[in-house]
Parts: sequence; structure tokens; C-alpha cells
Amino acid sequence: MQLLEIAFRPKSRAPMQTKSESMISKVAGVEGDFRGKPGKRQVTVMSIEQWKLACDAVDTILPWTVRRANLLVDGVNFDPSMVGQQIKIGHCILYVTGETDPCPKMDAQHQGLTQALTPDWRGGVCCRVIADGRIRVGDKMVII
Repeated sequence: MQLLEIAFRPKSRAPMQTKSESMISKVAGVEGDFRGKPGKRQVTVMSIEQWKLACDAVDTILPWTVRRANLLVDGVNFDPSMVGQQIKIGHCILYVTGETDPCPKMDAQHQGLTQALTPDWRGGVCCRVIADGRIRVGDKMVII
């Protein structure tokens, strides 16, 4: 399991921007992300495997940033059993608080995407930062 991509939005409605490394903190979430305030949805994490299933369901290939998640990882399929688990990437530790529910804005990106993300937690998970750390694309990810 590893970190494939990092993304953030500097303000609401702004396009997602990607970067190869970022500081993740309890105060700000993903460095530069406007949603990083402390709370249950401080950092969002999505699985590439589940994103591909959603793209297959709408019969197209879309960039992962369309989902507006902060971190894209591989090697894991998120499900309800993940709530309360911790995701460690580098020195950063994230606490999984729940599912990232797909919103109707997804259909504005591609018709049918909201429904395609709904089954089996395909939209990813919401997390709260419990240990600050710098992360880099390619870092190993561990569920603890």
C-alpha cells in the first residue's frame, strides 16, 4: 500500500491542485487546503482501485482529482470496518472518521458519477489528523 497522489484546493470551488509532497498537520490538514480545519473531514483519502470501479460504472476514464479528495492511495478498499482505524503515511497518522459521501456536485463533473461513487465506499474516507508529518508521493501506507 502506498501514497500515489496528493491534492488540495486553496479555496472553495477552486480546481484541485496536485503536489509531490506536503505537510499534514492537526491545525491545517493538507498544507494549502481550505478544508483542513480540525474536524471529522480534515483530510479525505480515496483508493485508486475504488476510483477505477466508479469510472468503469460511468464507462469513462476521469482524472482522480474530479473526486476532490486529498490523497489517492493504492492497495486498499475502504469499507465500514475502517472507521476507527488509523492510516499511517510517513510520520503522519490519520484517524478514519467515516465515509466521504459523494455529493451531487459529482454529477456536474460527469453525469452518473454520484451514483457510481455511492456503493461500497468508493468515494473514500474522511479522516482527522492525529499526528503531524510530511508526506511524499510514493510513501508507504500502513493501516494500524
